[in-house]
Amino acid sequence: MHGHADDQPDLRSFTAGPRRDHDAVVNGLTMTYSSGVVEGHVNRIKMIKRQMYGRANLDLLRKRIRLA
Repeated sequence: MHGHADDQPDLRSFTAGPRRDHDAVVNGLTMTYSSGVVEGHVNRIKMIKRQMYGRANLDLLRKRIRLA
């Protein structure tokens, strides 16, 4: 059975990430608080930035983010 893992290097590479970050994965799955609110704000800012790409300068972008 050990030979099957050698046939799937992409799968082995994928599973290596969570193994390296084991503590972070466990904390993310067990802690009661989350960064959802922050992620929501980041998502909103990125959406505004995409809408205004090439249309306005940084000052106008900053004003729109503050008012949104």
